[in-house]
Amino acid sequence: MTSRPAASPDSNLLRGVPALFVLLWATGFMVAKYAIPYAAPFTILTMRFALASTMMAVIGLIFGARWPRTLREIGHIAVTGILLQAVYLGGCYAAIYAGLPSGMVALIAGLQPIVTAALAGPLLGERLRALQWLGAGLGFVGLTMVIWHRLVFDGGHLWALFFAFVQLAGITAATLYQKRFSPNADLKAGAAIQYAAATLVLLPVMLFIGVGEIDWQPQFIIAMGWIVVVLSGISIALLTWMIQRGAASKVASLFYLTPPVAALGGYFMFDERLDTLAFCGMGVVALGVFLVNRNDRGRNDRGRK
Repeated sequence: MTSRPAASPDSNLLRGVPALFVLLWATGFMVAKYAIPYAAPFTILTMRFALASTMMAVIGLIFGARWPRTLREIGHIAVTGILLQAVYLGGCYAAIYAGLPSGMVALIAGLQPIVTAALAGPLLGERLRALQWLGAGLGFVGLTMVIWHRLVFDGGHLWALFFAFVQLAGITAATLYQKRFSPNADLKAGAAIQYAAATLVLLPVMLFIGVGEIDWQPQFIIAMGWIVVVLSGISIALLTWMIQRGAASKVASLFYLTPPVAALGGYFMFDERLDTLAFCGMGVVALGVFLVNRNDRGRNDRGRK
């Protein structure tokens, strides 16, 4: 009889982090519904990044963050922040603002796990097995089923379509870039630098478009608090932590789960319609993510015998 080695605290924590990340990240779609009516989209984003940068800098100073020592390190972290925050979220907001339906924006963003998996091989040396490629494909099929009733394509929205693919490029590039160039950055210091860089990029965009009127209602203040603390603080920290400790393609596959979770939230909170196809799609998404994230324990065990 041989006993299995006890799981380390780090491995136990890693198992729970993905579920928490998906739940928190999915709330972004719902919270945006509360915030958008009270301020312009790029005003919200710029405020979010400026406040989040200040918050993470203060936290880093209080709790002794390990700040980067060279301009090269700072530059790599800043590039990740620009790609992940300014390009990804800015592209998403710009696509919706330009008239592309949110369903189409979500579907294009849903290509990210497949694109990441395809690029992770040549760039990071990560190889997916055939079953994992099947899981990536199933995840995209399931996502399409979930948002099928919201898919509308209008050829007149070509600029909006362009911005939607910009957001896809941003989140994919950010995942790969961070994994390769700043895999060991301190979470607190890294987040402060990322948000500062994103603020500097989006501030001119906001000023060019116009700040617009901000209606400081309690709903808007609560929504902004959630966006800054939970989404920009906790969620991004969890995402960074997972990228540092896991394969980029596996972390990317978790983004398949956020639209179904957000759709469930909209169903219960906003009475949004969910049909049988959508519920079946959620099951397909879950199966796809499971296949992508299956570990190689059995293979490794056999290799050691």
